[in-house]
Amino acid sequence: MASSQVEPDLTTSELIEVRRSNVHGLGVFAAQRIPKGTRIIEYVGERVSHDEADRRYEEKDANDSHTFLFIVDSKTVIDAGVDGNDARFFNHSCDPNCESTVAKRRVYIEALRDIEAGAELTYDYQIQREDDDPDNIDDVFACRCGFPQCRGTMLWPTERKAKRKKPKKKAGTNAKTKAKTQAKTKAKTKAKTKSAKTATTATRKKTKTAARNKRTALKKKSKRGGRSR
Repeated sequence: MASSQVEPDLTTSELIEVRRSNVHGLGVFAAQRIPKGTRIIEYVGERVSHDEADRRYEEKDANDSHTFLFIVDSKTVIDAGVDGNDARFFNHSCDPNCESTVAKRRVYIEALRDIEAGAELTYDYQIQREDDDPDNIDDVFACRCGFPQCRGTMLWPTERKAKRKKPKKKAGTNAKTKAKTQAKTKAKTKAKTKSAKTATTATRKKTKTAARNKRTALKKKSKRGGRSR
């Protein structure tokens, strides 16, 4: 009877070391020469649902671009902030020497080319844009990797979708229509004046909701696998 193949344990790796980086905070560096195609380390942490990942980062600072979350698929997110390993310290680069891959719902970091000892290891986070991203999302996730090919953002795609402009209404020329419009405006003004307190309360609620939506858009930003197998 043929024995089943045992997957190698890549939760730790002698190929790398973690130290201060010129790109950002801590980084991962080659402890020895790494040939192209080498599977370097597995990205591990607690596996949670997308809803749980969102809940955990509910109060995350809206201007904090740091994330240990990695999307595996539509159901699972790896939170390397809990039981994570050295893989969480790989920095983003627009000209990476590594890539993230997903195989059998497990995430790995692999070498895209031959890497010399001492070189910092990076991969493209490919943090996905969302329709509800706040206006300053590009500032929050700005990239400063320093490479000539830097696209200026960790987000993907690089450019955000242009917001659709509402079509302008044609001005009415009919006197009757004009009179109706004036009457409606008068009624609206009267209603607004009458319910000023209610309007103020609604505005406060809207402001709080907008702030909460901004946090939600940022907290669910996660790294994604560049290639599946």
